[in-house]
Amino acid sequence: MSTQTVTQIDVRTIPPYERHAQIFGSFDGLQAGQALEIVNDHDPVPLRRQFEARSPGQFAWSYLQAGPALWRVQIDKLAASADESGGSCCSGGACG
Repeated sequence: MSTQTVTQIDVRTIPPYERHAQIFGSFDGLQAGQALEIVNDHDPVPLRRQFEARSPGQFAWSYLQAGPALWRVQIDKLAASADESGGSCCSGGACG
């Protein structure tokens, strides 16, 4: 099994009004099988709800550390489903 690429974002260092946009931008730039690790000072429940609404079926959410002072969440990017890739896993010539 290959080593997964994980990009860490410490959201405590990002102004609150920029956090989600930066996280989604980073997530969108990942390839299937790569992941983001979010470091925060609280449980990012609102972020998870946004992921569920915006990217259903495209991510896996795992708590690596669950407070009380530090929260670390890994968000894995999953392969696109057949519906999202035009009906075939090989659309665009990319079978995985």
